[in-house]
Amino acid sequence: MLFGAVVLIFASAHAISGFYVEALWFQSVGQSNVFWDVLKTKTLLAVAFTVGFTVLAYASLSIAERLAPIMRTDGPEEQVLQRYRELVGRRQGLMWFGVSLLFGLIAGVPASARWQDWTLFRNATNFGQRDQQFNTDIGFYVFRLPFLTYLVTWLFAAFLVVTLLTAVAHYLNGGIRLQPGGRRVTSHVKLHLSALAAMLAVLKAADYWLQRYELTTSQRGYVDGATFTDIKAQLPALKLLLLISLLAAVLLIVNVWQRGWRLPVIAVGLWAVVASIAGTAYPAFVQRFQVEPSESTREAPYIKRNIDATRAAFQLDRVEVVPYAPGAVTTADVASSATAFDDVRLLDPTIVGPTFKVLQGLRAGYNITDVDVDRYTIDGRLQQVALAARQLDVNGAPLKTWEGRHLAYTHGYGLAVAPASTVDAEGRPLFVDPATATGELQLTTPQLYIGDGLDGYAVVGTDRSGGEESLDGKNIPYTGSGGVTLSSKLRRAAFALSFGEYNLFGSKLVTGNSRIIYHRDVRDRVSKVAPFLSFDSDPYPVAINGKVVWVLDAYTTTNRYPYSERADTRQLAGGSGLRHSFNYVRNPVKAVVDAYDGTVTLYVVDPKDPIIDVWAHAFPKLFTSATKIPAELAAHFRYPEDLFRVQTNVYGRYHLDDAQAFYSQQLAWSVAQEAPQLQQTAATANTAAATGATVVDPGRATDSNSRRFNPYYVLFHAPDPATGVPSKDSDPSFVLLRPFVPFSQNDGRKELQAFMTASSDPATYGKLTAYVLQSQPLPDGPLTVASALSQQFSRELTLIDQTGARVRFGDLQIVPTGKGILYVRPWFSEAESNPVPALTKVSVTYRNRSAIGGSVSEALNNLFPDLNANVGGGEPSSNGNNPSTSGGAKTPESLLAEADVLFRQAQEAKAGFDSKTYQQKIEQAYELVRQAAELATGGTISIIPGGTNVPTTDPLDPAPPTTISA
Repeated sequence: MLFGAVVLIFASAHAISGFYVEALWFQSVGQSNVFWDVLKTKTLLAVAFTVGFTVLAYASLSIAERLAPIMRTDGPEEQVLQRYRELVGRRQGLMWFGVSLLFGLIAGVPASARWQDWTLFRNATNFGQRDQQFNTDIGFYVFRLPFLTYLVTWLFAAFLVVTLLTAVAHYLNGGIRLQPGGRRVTSHVKLHLSALAAMLAVLKAADYWLQRYELTTSQRGYVDGATFTDIKAQLPALKLLLLISLLAAVLLIVNVWQRGWRLPVIAVGLWAVVASIAGTAYPAFVQRFQVEPSESTREAPYIKRNIDATRAAFQLDRVEVVPYAPGAVTTADVASSATAFDDVRLLDPTIVGPTFKVLQGLRAGYNITDVDVDRYTIDGRLQQVALAARQLDVNGAPLKTWEGRHLAYTHGYGLAVAPASTVDAEGRPLFVDPATATGELQLTTPQLYIGDGLDGYAVVGTDRSGGEESLDGKNIPYTGSGGVTLSSKLRRAAFALSFGEYNLFGSKLVTGNSRIIYHRDVRDRVSKVAPFLSFDSDPYPVAINGKVVWVLDAYTTTNRYPYSERADTRQLAGGSGLRHSFNYVRNPVKAVVDAYDGTVTLYVVDPKDPIIDVWAHAFPKLFTSATKIPAELAAHFRYPEDLFRVQTNVYGRYHLDDAQAFYSQQLAWSVAQEAPQLQQTAATANTAAATGATVVDPGRATDSNSRRFNPYYVLFHAPDPATGVPSKDSDPSFVLLRPFVPFSQNDGRKELQAFMTASSDPATYGKLTAYVLQSQPLPDGPLTVASALSQQFSRELTLIDQTGARVRFGDLQIVPTGKGILYVRPWFSEAESNPVPALTKVSVTYRNRSAIGGSVSEALNNLFPDLNANVGGGEPSSNGNNPSTSGGAKTPESLLAEADVLFRQAQEAKAGFDSKTYQQKIEQAYELVRQAAELATGGTISIIPGGTNVPTTDPLDPAPPTTISA
């Protein structure tokens, strides 16, 4: 018993200290009101529902006690019950109160989990839009209906339990007898139970009344919402069941003056028959024999409702559609699009992470876990950049002691930033030197105490000799206001108990001026202050005013929007807050977290969203108006990828606004199939889209489960809507881009049908534009282009593979050029033993032809021989892929002699297991062979190492293959 008491005391102390620590944290971020308001709401709900059930149950049990018969029939049953009554004695009322309170706690405490529904109900507002069936404001469905449904369901369950408890009480009091002979139920008991049963019938009628509104999100028909069967069969059945429930309530009351239970049995039987026939069988009959034979006609008006609601719920009604008729691309078009090719992104954030980590990790204790894309002004020009936070690596810190992990290594340090459209001579990023950085990238406070995925805690302001470890060895004391001050023994003891670490209380290095920083993960931090919002999977760092802040997109969602279709979330990232069922979404909040002091600011960027309006009314101190966003910060807001994925998934079908066209799906689109990143054969690439191609619902036109093209950020040079040619004078727009292909359930269609962009520019933020291709035949889509690349350059890929390296492909980027479309894709090579990817090639594809080079410019010149210009970004001919061009006129013989020397050097490198040198030498040698062949034949030769090569005077026109022996 003593041991149990000690455990109980310790557990209680741990819980109390945890509560105190959380309260201190909310106070430290200036959001105590959120902590206490949420706690107050939860407590009030738990108390209200507990008291409500307790009062209801105790009142009914007390009535049962008063209705106990004075005279009871003798018998074995009565003798047992008499002994029970003698045992309870005068404590009967106290026992009933205890039973009522116990069941009240069981029924009432879980109601605290409904605090969000109650908050929405209490602060409900209107959407200003009405559904097309009941002409009711959508705010009723989103804000009021969820809590009303819960309340009616809870009351029905509560009355059912109370009825059962009351029946037990009447039995114990002798009002109900199970033994044969005599009257089994007294008239007073019948009245009592009939009244309770009548109340159950009334509550069921209320439930049927609410179920009418639930039909607006039905999933029975071809689309979500109340369709033909719901309106013509299910809705009348609910109305009939509602009336029968009320009739049953009347019959149950009338039964008080009747002998037996004939009327209640009739009422329940009638309800059961109608529920099974009208509520289940009849709707199924209508669906099978009226709807399915002529579904397109029957469902047409409801499909139109679904289209309108879905487009509004996902903001697809604001998409600007731009017809785009691509034609032939000339050399002049390419030359005039030099700026667009300069802005092609060569650094792929999903690939160069290891490169950033190795080259910019700088020392033990730091780590780079994620690379993001943003835009900054560098060298006087707005450029895409790949950037990553140099975060604290707690597990990689040299000191593994408690002091080392929590007092010495406490923070990350600065950003690793590199222009995304250029590389150095080795194909690696050209990082911005923080010592010489200017403008926004100049960091005066580079310490990062808050990070992406950072856990644990840090104690700053301690008496540790040497202070905190820093990148340059200088002891820069923490001067921020983040964390909680350990100003008293009570606080230190509370943290020691809560974190299970005695040193927080006993260490002499921790003083009254020390601060403890915890909840250091960005998403954890913002989800604590706004648990009712959903958050994006990718927080990204922004350099502003000499320090780093984290930006994280927040969403409001509901699955109650009438007639709207459910979102397809199958391929969202695992950490996305949108990985749940919803049919309405907005991105009304930008959460900004200071990486130094942990300050959380929630900017409302879409005040027109009714849901965020309700939450802002409930927590007025939590949100900040968009008018207070610094312009420097707004310039780095990005349209969120998760939201764009959801919207493009929906838009593939819902760009159609005609019900018949929507039903046939002949003109529907799908998001383009993923262009695989890893090196693979053409056959594998061609079948990649078929992997896992199972249909979700065979009754609907749905995409397969194959991997879909990931949207990518790019400085986009938009084609002019009138001419289809990008304007030379217009500035590029930082957008997300995602392509579409024609819909086919087996993913057989791979042509490029359209592509959508979402603007992240401050002036046009959130603008969605769909460029719809009008030409026939349609150009190849991303998967076809990727497959063709793997096939055309299969031997070169094989050669690279033989060196112990492998190729990884970056984003396949769409570049509108002239009136046509070119695809640009960077190639990265990484050794399997030491995977540090470096850019080795860039491919450019137009129609059915591709060319590669050491840069965008070189690839364009190879694809368009008459171009002869330095067009496009990158580091042309700088990564060792071009032959020597030292003095003197070259002849075929001299070029082949140089190639022979390079081949021998390549073999020596291969023997020494120097795969990088081998690859460079072999590529240089083949380039010399190609030049020698051109001089000998007078034509243009495309060399593929060791295999089939195509000489032609126009690389865009196919010609019979010719083999050139090196």
